[in-house]
Amino acid sequence: MSILIDKDTRVIVQGITGRDGSFHTQHMLDYGTRIVGGVTPGKGGQTVHGVPVFNTAAEAVAATGAQVSVMYVPARFALDAMLDAARSDLEMLVVIPEGIPTTDVLRAWRALSGSGKRMLGPNCPGLITPGECKVGIMPGAIHRPGRIGVISRSGTLTYEIVKELTDAGLGQSTCIGIGGDPIIGSRFIDLLPLFEADPGTDAVVLVGEIGGQDEVDAARYFQEHMSKPVVGFMAGVTAPPGRRMGHAGAIVGGEDDTAAAKIRKLEAAGIPVARVISEVATLLPA
Repeated sequence: MSILIDKDTRVIVQGITGRDGSFHTQHMLDYGTRIVGGVTPGKGGQTVHGVPVFNTAAEAVAATGAQVSVMYVPARFALDAMLDAARSDLEMLVVIPEGIPTTDVLRAWRALSGSGKRMLGPNCPGLITPGECKVGIMPGAIHRPGRIGVISRSGTLTYEIVKELTDAGLGQSTCIGIGGDPIIGSRFIDLLPLFEADPGTDAVVLVGEIGGQDEVDAARYFQEHMSKPVVGFMAGVTAPPGRRMGHAGAIVGGEDDTAAAKIRKLEAAGIPVARVISEVATLLPA
């Protein structure tokens, strides 16, 4: 089992005719993802790697029955792409680009509000259900099917931790990068309930970082609502206050935003936190 995507998920690629869109479309196809269409305004009727191109997301969904869109468009065009997707019957948007203005993300978020659509990102690596479906830019080779869910604010740390899990013989049910911007479409507390309900997930690895309160909210949710074990890892232990570290959302604004404060709250809620990446697998139940 898995959450959000599986071998039957039908995916469209917004920005498929661009360099990044074309490159990652080929990699997703090679992994086995069902890419059923692409979207580039004004280029409908073309094909990319055998995938038909449409002018709008609504046209693509009507023709293909797609459920998920993944976006590889320049940041300056991302708002138009998100609003285009919002007007369609898609179930989920995966927004890869970084550097999207916060006001544009807010406008897209308002357009999606109440629609029942889910958004991952922006500034995220996407998600993968190993052996079945990859949507985004995660390296498929390091993942193995299994029963550990992974949710992360950091793309690169996700890859490192997944490699450690795989090397330890711990495969993954679904791995999700939620994005590192201050405003994102899905937070830890939006996804933890899905892993809790998934019969194919036995435990969850939560990868946080400095800035914001998402990890604190996740700790509270775990304490009040979850029966499955969660293991944490926090990036930014040595980050100085007021300095952005990697992501727009990774900045210490106060004492509660520090890695040390978040580690204390996670552990107080009953979530063990690894101090080094290699320790994550050892903290999971046998």
